[in-house]
Amino acid sequence: MPPRTNDHAPEGGRDTGPAEPTAPPGTVRAQPGAETDPGPGSGAGVFSSGARTAALRRFSGAARGSRGLRLAVCAALLAVAASAGAVAAGGARGGAGADAAPVAGTLAAGVLARGDLDAGIRSLQAHLRAQPRDFGGWAVLGLAYVEQARTKGDPSRYPQAERAFVRSLALEPGNEQALAGRAALAAARHDFSGALEYADRALRQNPYSERALSSRIDALVELGRYDEAAEAADTADSRRPGVPVFTRYAYVQELRGDVRTAREVLERALDGASAAPDVAYVATALGQLAWNQGDHEAALRHYARALGADEEYLPALEGRARAQAASGDRAGGIETLEQVVARSPLPGPLVALGELYETRGADGDRAKAEDQYALVDAQTALARAGGVNADLDTALAAADHGDTRTALSAARAEWDRRHSVHTADALAWALHRSGRSEEALPHARRATATGYRNAAFLYHRGMIEHATGHDGDARRSLTAALELNPGFSPLGARAARAALKDLEATP
Repeated sequence: MPPRTNDHAPEGGRDTGPAEPTAPPGTVRAQPGAETDPGPGSGAGVFSSGARTAALRRFSGAARGSRGLRLAVCAALLAVAASAGAVAAGGARGGAGADAAPVAGTLAAGVLARGDLDAGIRSLQAHLRAQPRDFGGWAVLGLAYVEQARTKGDPSRYPQAERAFVRSLALEPGNEQALAGRAALAAARHDFSGALEYADRALRQNPYSERALSSRIDALVELGRYDEAAEAADTADSRRPGVPVFTRYAYVQELRGDVRTAREVLERALDGASAAPDVAYVATALGQLAWNQGDHEAALRHYARALGADEEYLPALEGRARAQAASGDRAGGIETLEQVVARSPLPGPLVALGELYETRGADGDRAKAEDQYALVDAQTALARAGGVNADLDTALAAADHGDTRTALSAARAEWDRRHSVHTADALAWALHRSGRSEEALPHARRATATGYRNAAFLYHRGMIEHATGHDGDARRSLTAALELNPGFSPLGARAARAALKDLEATP
């Protein structure tokens, strides 16, 4: 399973207005753009014509013949095409004499609190056409675009968010709202060094910024700086306790091997959650925690609660599909994953669906699986066109279902940027799949050194140990993987069992 990130996490507390956990993700559809062009020299993060065209071609080419994903393909293409020209629809005409309006959070907070993110964005767009010098309104619009991108799997929104934050900072240099927003945007694009820099700048302006405190934890976690992340989580908890901080605090504890504390913190957070988006997010985090420990029944209960709060919450649907398949309901898992990728064809669910097709093995299933794997590459091309660093997704998918040279190149590039357990595992597996198992072994051991209980990591380590002649260690690692979570991967679990059988036959 790909690393659990906070891409769907609440970004702010209820008292901060429209940055609150927002709309149930629906079908991906283009929104009419209303942000004003931020002016010359502000094109950072905007789609280039060449990158956009190349991404569209790859996506549409990979999708040909995949009837089940036609809707998702069309939606993604429409979103990218619409955002490419979404500048100043009825754009701002205010001159130097225009007065700065009050922060637009008061305008849209009510709409967003009801969970209608699209309507909130339309309200903000209309407001900013009338009051183009409202720097706070531009920051809120940028955050709304970030949330829309993350909940709908639509990377075309990130360049729009970038332009909105640039405009906010041009109007009011150094304002905390825009700096915290840029931290959230950088984290969503997997630029974790940038996220840390912007979060620190925002916290110098406002040490109690919940959004900046949360982004700082995310950045340190993803950079592999776990001791600092734990300190940051403690600081955030002392300054701004609430759902966004609690969930991050729990994940830090899980990464350090303290599953019991992680579960207790999440359970308390769920008890205190009242808004449907909060309930959906925290219940899903509990489901993921239970899944990682191989408790599929508990995972299904948590995902059911999440979907009871928000029946369209994609992370909960994806988690339920994996738990269904691992519990023996492969047909249910496939059906649910098909719903997920039809709405948001992201690499993780695409690979999971492809592997379920492979293990089912019905007529045409191999071709269906190949369709999913081909779309991973096309989707990562779209993500890159939106300014997202997709190297980790590329490495994980290509190592098993693509070109191993591509996997190794991407894994090395990601390792150069950050040394997390997830990047260590991805590099180890890409090296192993490239025939360099001796070089892979130290990275596989590093991936499992923090105490984080992850069956895929143990499986990768066991297979690498087997390949390097460490048979006793391989038995222990592979056995631990299957005991921890026997359904961690349809193909991986099958390969682990086969390797153990081979090891048992070895004198």
